Amino acid sequence: MAAPITPEQIAIVKATAPVLKEHGVTITTTFYNNLIGDVPALHNFFSTTSQTTGRQPRALAGAVLNYATYIDDLPKLTHAVERIAHKHVSLQVTPEQYDIVGKYLIQAIGQVLGDAATAEIVDAWIAAYGVLAQVFINREGEMYKSNAADGWVGWRKFRIAQKVPESSTITSFYLVPSDGATPLPKYLPGQYVSLQVPVPELGYLQSRQYSLSEAPRKGEYYRVSVKREETLEPSAPALVSNMLHDKYAVGDEVELSHPQGEFFVDPQDASKEGVPVVLVSAGVGATPLKAILDSLVSSGAKRPASWIHSSRSSAAQPFADDIRRICRENENVSANVFLRTLGPEDRAGVHYEFGDMRLDLAKLDKDRDLFLGDSRAEYYICGPEAFMVDVRRTLVELGVDKSRISLELFATGDVSNE
Repeated sequence: MAAPITPEQIAIVKATAPVLKEHGVTITTTFYNNLIGDVPALHNFFSTTSQTTGRQPRALAGAVLNYATYIDDLPKLTHAVERIAHKHVSLQVTPEQYDIVGKYLIQAIGQVLGDAATAEIVDAWIAAYGVLAQVFINREGEMYKSNAADGWVGWRKFRIAQKVPESSTITSFYLVPSDGATPLPKYLPGQYVSLQVPVPELGYLQSRQYSLSEAPRKGEYYRVSVKREETLEPSAPALVSNMLHDKYAVGDEVELSHPQGEFFVDPQDASKEGVPVVLVSAGVGATPLKAILDSLVSSGAKRPASWIHSSRSSAAQPFADDIRRICRENENVSANVFLRTLGPEDRAGVHYEFGDMRLDLAKLDKDRDLFLGDSRAEYYICGPEAFMVDVRRTLVELGVDKSRISLELFATGDVSNE
């Protein structure tokens, strides 16, 4: 149990916020270099891509700065803690690893700040880190206990049963447990699994999070839908995704951890009856939203649902036929598709509603498509970060309260709160 932090130490930590804003990325980059250099086994936990691009150090720097800013008002960090805790549990982070991380983080602060890192500042940050670590350990412990109740602890081997193309770049992988033990635990639509594979070029394991892309079925398999990117570098973005496309065939094995994630809709929540749901996506961002839509339909929930999607072309659009089928069979569901480039075979009303343009909410009906007149309506957005920030900003300008807008980022860290 972490020792309580004193009011004086809280004041010291808050006072260091400007320093962290200036030197935070240098501190966290130093931290990761030292930590992984001395404990190479931790390569298995950290994304090489996020390290190479600098996103991991930037994300940690932002998290540390937020903690210093709100150390005296921790409820403001609830969303961030929940998001990070789910990610940690999906990666099987242990309580013991917090001690290792704390040691190297404090060391990096001293290394970068030099004489400015006085004994009082170091002691204050040791105490502050201990409090934060305990918050995560407690929350993650609850999640591990819940997963253990499902009979799932640690990584579990799965076999690829099917590979089904969903578009020119996206393929669905149907994954069944190698030990044959079913039913698999149910998940909430919108959640993800961590998928782990060895990367021979790097010499260690790498894990990536993939949204479960359909409603929970009978517990016989999980489905993830993965985009292939055009890249050749071993540490470039989409390393694991491209491996799955190019090197993994039906019958091959991967490892999964228990489904996690704070981005979801509970289709059984009776308090949401009649509350409209607006699902806005771009590209492969359709995957968690497809699971949400599937679940709302299959559960019998009669919530009005609006599917709004943007793709480069009809060939790149995932789940197109299935979305059209759902709309035909469910009068409470509508769809609007924006295609940036039209092909010679594309037909309005069949392949798209708006062609030769990016997604533009101004083109949609404010009541029928966006439900702006209903103050209960909920909005779920997934796609590139800039796309999500832009859509959220537009919705807020149209009068939607931010609390009703949920975003899912396919990357380390969290979405800018602009």
